[in-house]
Amino acid sequence: MSSAPAKRPPQKPATELLRFREKVSYGFGNLASCLYWQTFMVYLTIFYTDVFGIGAAAAGTMIGLSRSMDAFFDPVMGMLADRTRTRWGKFRPFLLWFCVPMAVVGVLTFTVPSMGASGKLVWAYVTYNALMLLYTAINIPYIALLGVISPNPSERTSLCSIQFVGAFAGGVIVSATLLPMAKAGGWLGAATVARGWQLAFTLYGAAAVLFFLTTFLNTRERVSPPRAQKTSVARDLGDLVTNGPWLIVLATTITFVLFWAIRSSVTAYYFKYYVGSRTLTLPSFLPGRAAGTQVWSWESLVSVFNTSNQVASLVGVMLIPFVAKVVGRKAAVVALMLVAIASTASFYLLRPDQLALIYGINLLGSVTGGPITALLWTMYADSADYAEWKRGRRATGLIFSASIFSQKQGWAIGAWAALALMQAVGFVANAAQTPASLHGLVLLMSVLPASLGVLSTAIVLFYPLNDARMSRITSDLKERRSLDAAG
Repeated sequence: MSSAPAKRPPQKPATELLRFREKVSYGFGNLASCLYWQTFMVYLTIFYTDVFGIGAAAAGTMIGLSRSMDAFFDPVMGMLADRTRTRWGKFRPFLLWFCVPMAVVGVLTFTVPSMGASGKLVWAYVTYNALMLLYTAINIPYIALLGVISPNPSERTSLCSIQFVGAFAGGVIVSATLLPMAKAGGWLGAATVARGWQLAFTLYGAAAVLFFLTTFLNTRERVSPPRAQKTSVARDLGDLVTNGPWLIVLATTITFVLFWAIRSSVTAYYFKYYVGSRTLTLPSFLPGRAAGTQVWSWESLVSVFNTSNQVASLVGVMLIPFVAKVVGRKAAVVALMLVAIASTASFYLLRPDQLALIYGINLLGSVTGGPITALLWTMYADSADYAEWKRGRRATGLIFSASIFSQKQGWAIGAWAALALMQAVGFVANAAQTPASLHGLVLLMSVLPASLGVLSTAIVLFYPLNDARMSRITSDLKERRSLDAAG
């Protein structure tokens, strides 16, 4: 009995500040994840249709089914992580165990085999599903780690901000480098586009392993479930589906992810087929080959668009702790959503030659829309505290895994819906598009996602855990944990 307390992570006071090194190290984990996730969001559809050689409907069905099926593994992974006991904690060891396998399978996923149409489709299903399962095995414990690094809601908001700095830094890397690396004769000197994609993910995989190991080595788990907690799958699930704040954040997340998923899935198509190549004259003070008059390919235009998107989102995320402290998390989410919705809807009015407006309005939408996901994650962490406060039980892994389940379902539905609608209006890969097909692309970039953003904003208005209530909950839990540790 005397050795048991020494094995438990020490109960730290709620006001303790985390070291900057630990926060940054935690952010590296999301940077690694987003080398893959940014690709899934923005470039996966065009990879499968225009490089791998799968039809739009088949690719949409494959991506939709795979993401939906993988999403059901998320709660299982969360419950498994909650029940894991190692000398490194519950969640950190998964980063160590699965980072190398995920890097290897990532290379295979973005390898185009010399097979017929049926063989290619089987290859795509097997490799993409394997990659998604390994991504889940790392990402669920990584996200759940946010709920146990610190018991302090303000520290978690700060930590989440840095986490999403890592996320958008990963997005910047992918947006700025993937297409230039994958292009035939591009940065990596690949003879073909297919070879370029394979080489790019060899580099991304090696970098992801390094970043995940940095997170594993430099973070600690400090919040443990109550010592007397007795858990079962049925009880954990029962606590989850009766957690009102969590259900509201879940519904907000699903609709908000649909908002981004539909738009992100068609961004590359929008530039390739609607905007096209453009002759631009840029100021002479710009560095390198960007200055002067020249023809910009659609690959260059979409890379700049997505990179500026990620940079603007990164700026917005860095402002989260200050904005949330002034107006509160809920009010911040509502205000940011309204601006992001208006920015997205306005794309319906833009012509393909209005690049200044296309990029400028996108920057406004990104600096306001990017931080929303980070704020939602802090609200999920609050809902884990609420469950412990209300029922005396804590299942951090399950709460976050079920939340990621909702995100994956949103992305699955969004990618499938976007490609299905494109197919319905006559989209044909690598060919000139009909007016109906082009109009469909514009709708998918503007009005359709904006309508889902309106629904998401309406739902979050019902979220009950304001800052004052969370302060009371945090104080109560601090007292309980002190008594539990003393006992």
